[in-house]
Amino acid sequence: MILVCGEALIDLFIGASAPAGFPAEAVAGGSPFNVAIGIGRLGRPSAFLSTLSDDVFGTFLAEKLAESGVSPAYIQRCPNYTTLSVVATNASGQPQYSFYAPNSADRALTAEALPARLPPDVNAIAAGSYALGVEPIASAIETLLRREAGARVISLDPNVRPRVVGDLRAYRERFEGLLAHADIVKASDEDIELLYATHDLASAARAWLQRGPKLVIVTRGEKGPLAAFGDQILERPAPQIEVVDTVGAGDTFHAGLLSWFDANNLLSPEGIAELTEAQVTAALDFAAAAAAIVCTRRGANPPSWAEAEQFIAARA
Repeated sequence: MILVCGEALIDLFIGASAPAGFPAEAVAGGSPFNVAIGIGRLGRPSAFLSTLSDDVFGTFLAEKLAESGVSPAYIQRCPNYTTLSVVATNASGQPQYSFYAPNSADRALTAEALPARLPPDVNAIAAGSYALGVEPIASAIETLLRREAGARVISLDPNVRPRVVGDLRAYRERFEGLLAHADIVKASDEDIELLYATHDLASAARAWLQRGPKLVIVTRGEKGPLAAFGDQILERPAPQIEVVDTVGAGDTFHAGLLSWFDANNLLSPEGIAELTEAQVTAALDFAAAAAAIVCTRRGANPPSWAEAEQFIAARA
């Protein structure tokens, strides 16, 4: 089972202004939440560790997790309000976010509230986004990752949100401190540029690799993913599609990557440490296909395993 930790929120998609105001659609969101949903949709066992509000939005989020087969065993409820993320897409389909999140439910998890131990069937923990940079949940997740490192695969995605975490230098230092406990890091080219002000993605990936992870992947949109492992840099093309928007694409890539490793009995610290080029290639291609499917749909709507396989077969 893959345990995903972090925020769950409501994405409020707004359209062009009209005399009566902005048309809007409220949907379930949050990067780790989307990863958990993506893994569930792909048919792999998953659970979500976070705090959801007792409000109507919190109930809505819990229902969406259940619909995708995500275990609720590690979900807690609290009276804090649910974070609202207002999303508008620019002309190229890239989402622009504004967060309304003071004292919200998705940052309320404390280290004291963590499960005392995890059962043996939890073979991986995925964490990331702004939950790694806001308290108290950041300290809670750090405590969990330090405790479980070595026993299970740890997969991180910075998914940098400057408007929420504030001090990017402090966020970068904390994230780098977690790299020693990680087996996999998945980031975007935008994450690298925000954290290090560089376009040299291969060098940034190698630098992270030297801090402890066994596999570092950087997604590059239409250029396709780049992977660093061992002494290799591997680049794969992105599927050619007509983009509707890119909301949830990176999260679905992360979900697809972990799901492929899990389905192929490679999601263990030993399995990730001994990956071959052929295995990394197949994992990247599957994850890229899942992410591409999301980009052909409005919002974060991950595919099933069959949909991903059909997508790949149609382009073989």
